[in-house]
Amino acid sequence: MISKIKCIVVDDEPIARKYLSDYIAKMPQLELLATCGKAADAYEIIESGEAEIVFLDIQMPGITGIEFLRTLQKKPHIILTTAYSEYALEGYELDVTDYLLKPVAFERFARAVNKVVSKQNSEQEAKLPKSYEENENQCFSRDFIFVKSGYKSVKVEIEDILYVEGMKEYVVIHTKEKKYTKLDRMKNFENLLKGKGFIRIHKSFIVPVKNIEAVFGNTVEVNGKQLPLGRSFKNGLNTLLGMNDNYS
Repeated sequence: MISKIKCIVVDDEPIARKYLSDYIAKMPQLELLATCGKAADAYEIIESGEAEIVFLDIQMPGITGIEFLRTLQKKPHIILTTAYSEYALEGYELDVTDYLLKPVAFERFARAVNKVVSKQNSEQEAKLPKSYEENENQCFSRDFIFVKSGYKSVKVEIEDILYVEGMKEYVVIHTKEKKYTKLDRMKNFENLLKGKGFIRIHKSFIVPVKNIEAVFGNTVEVNGKQLPLGRSFKNGLNTLLGMNDNYS
């Protein structure tokens, strides 16, 4: 199982704690450890080293987020949240990962989280010997690929891939047993699977040709699942399958 990034929310506003918790639940790579209404309640969790991301409000009674941040011995990735933009510079001087202005939109929240994910992936890759990275690249010409997700490089057999789905900044690889979510672009996976019997049928879907069971209208049936067929991808699919465009 892929390790999730553990995080906590520290905010004195119940509404903010609620929508940030909801945002965390929407992101498959995150796990919410706790929500705290006061900075002091979060201290023990952070100092234990268990929390990897802290969504920290600046304006709180008793001790502000900035003051609390200065007391920490162990500093995970800190993402500040506040309604006051004048604190941004001070936050960055304390080496925070990002700074979110309230009310926080989910898209902006996701970008902040992606900064953490990218940084952690880079740190993990930096620890790998070059020979490992070269071997991993060579694996792409074989019958399996390695998907970097979270802290692991997970082996996925190409034969087991049912289809690949793009979801904004993520790629979801659907297999017979499970699915893998990865921060990546569909174009990268299209190149990765080139020459391996896959075809892109939509801006959000890549499928193995062998799994196509039917084509009708703007729909492709793959392994019992109906997927959309993009207009700009029709001709390529028709040519590959030797069909005329008389079904649309």
